[in-house]
Amino acid sequence: MRIAILDPAAGISGDMTLGALLALGVPAAWLEELPARLGLAGVGVTVRDVRRSGVGCKQVEFSIPGQPHGRQVGELVQLVEGATLSAAVKERAVRAFRLLGEAEGRVHGVPAERVHLHEVGALDAVLDIVGAIEGFERLGVDAVYNWPVAVGTGWVEAAHGRLPVPAPATTILLQGVEVASGGPVEGEATTPTGAALVRVLSAGPPPARWRMIGAGWGAGQRDPKHYPNALRILVAEPATEAGSVTLLACDLDDLSPEYVEPLRQALVAAGALDVETWPVQMKKGRTGFRLEALAAPELADAVAAALFRHSTTAGVRRWSAERVTLARRQVTVRLAPRVEVRVKVLEPPEGSGGAVRLKPEYDDVLAAAEALGLPPLEVARTAQRDAELLVAQTKES
Repeated sequence: MRIAILDPAAGISGDMTLGALLALGVPAAWLEELPARLGLAGVGVTVRDVRRSGVGCKQVEFSIPGQPHGRQVGELVQLVEGATLSAAVKERAVRAFRLLGEAEGRVHGVPAERVHLHEVGALDAVLDIVGAIEGFERLGVDAVYNWPVAVGTGWVEAAHGRLPVPAPATTILLQGVEVASGGPVEGEATTPTGAALVRVLSAGPPPARWRMIGAGWGAGQRDPKHYPNALRILVAEPATEAGSVTLLACDLDDLSPEYVEPLRQALVAAGALDVETWPVQMKKGRTGFRLEALAAPELADAVAAALFRHSTTAGVRRWSAERVTLARRQVTVRLAPRVEVRVKVLEPPEGSGGAVRLKPEYDDVLAAAEALGLPPLEVARTAQRDAELLVAQTKES
């Protein structure tokens, strides 16, 4: 599982989001083709490498000849619904425009579908919103989260005059979103488009534990000297090796052994970090087995519920424990054009002088063996050897 974390310490806008996605490796050619797919002929896309307070960023700018600033939200929704987009992208983009329409409608006292998007710029908003949502899809992340959103200070120029920051529509759109107070941004940090993107993309604060994979910066239009006017997007993977864990245990003497593996799979699906069983001698001379499952504290209730549902136990013992784990990460090796195997990499304790340990993922090995027509053991050895070379090359670079 891969996740993305929005870091709007200097705010968020549509163009900043697009720039950060490109910096993370989403191809610029995709963005350059987006206007045509939306039926916006003649729109130019410019991507630049710029610096913001010494930080390298990607900057995105659209040139829209004779851009109309008075399109209604209803028209923009129809434009999105008629475009060649995945169902998930289309649903989120339509929801973003409806949120924008509702916010502006509350401010100006008009129905949401009839709102003219003066502040966000109609076609800019379409490209920013659709591009950002589809960009995350192309990035291949399973979930998006966000840190507190900076809104800025002072005043912003709008179609109807000067308005306090955050602008009224942005204030409405950020309801329920954690906002950062203070900060260096003078003026508008988060635009209505940026706020709408947070609402439709983010599931809230990120998980408590995660591992960094990469980061990209998307530049805003301004270039102040005392802070980087840019959005950072982090790509990470959840860290399952929780330090504090809950241990759940029960003894079973009336469950057929053939159902132990489905039980283990159900517990893992509910969030268990590990599941173990071993034979025990129970009362009245009956032979049974003990089951123990480890889970992060926040998932212990879900694992316990799965244990009751998928086994014959009438009670579960649970207690808290601390565990120390080696730092771990994952690499992927390609054994054929469409055959990949993930390999777990365990780092030795710092200063111990130990060697890195590698272990190919069992399920990937079985799938690769079937695809290649080879014995699983041979596939595992090949994946291990390739992963060792990859880890060694990474260290040398």
